[in-house]
Amino acid sequence: MPTKITVKPNGSLRVEGDFEIVDGQGQAFDLAGRTAVSLCRCGHSKDMPFCDGTHKTCGWQSVVVARALPPPKP
Repeated sequence: MPTKITVKPNGSLRVEGDFEIVDGQGQAFDLAGRTAVSLCRCGHSKDMPFCDGTHKTCGWQSVVVARALPPPKP
């Protein structure tokens, strides 16, 4: 299944499909077979980089609308 990332309004990044998450040193997180996870966007999760729902109580908001990006620079 291809990877799909959904930017949730006032919430997390939902990642679904075939993916790997690695830390800054390139070490992979053990996702225990999960094919879907939610990643924190608010920066307040106690389980970073994963969402723990804290965005609902800290007042963080962000609504993103899909758009076309400019062409990559050569």
